[in-house]
Amino acid sequence: MNEDTEKQPCCLPGEMSCCKLESIVGIDERGQMVLPKDIRERANIRAGDKLAVVSMEKAGKICCLSLIKVEELEGMVKSVLGPVMDEIFKR
Repeated sequence: MNEDTEKQPCCLPGEMSCCKLESIVGIDERGQMVLPKDIRERANIRAGDKLAVVSMEKAGKICCLSLIKVEELEGMVKSVLGPVMDEIFKR
């Protein structure tokens, strides 16, 4: 992977991505869940990392939750808003 590819967010709006079922996790009585070790290792998630919880709604109820590393979310926001902000400041 070259340096430019490494700096790009893994998911961009409007692009198709390859989604797959990685694991099924349970929620304990305190509302906590554990991400399996192999997934944490592959996603390079460490203690203290921040994950954004993104939800999708259908008929007023949340039907889908996604976890996105905050660093990736920042890259996604910059890729969307960066060109918009550049255009604003050109005026």
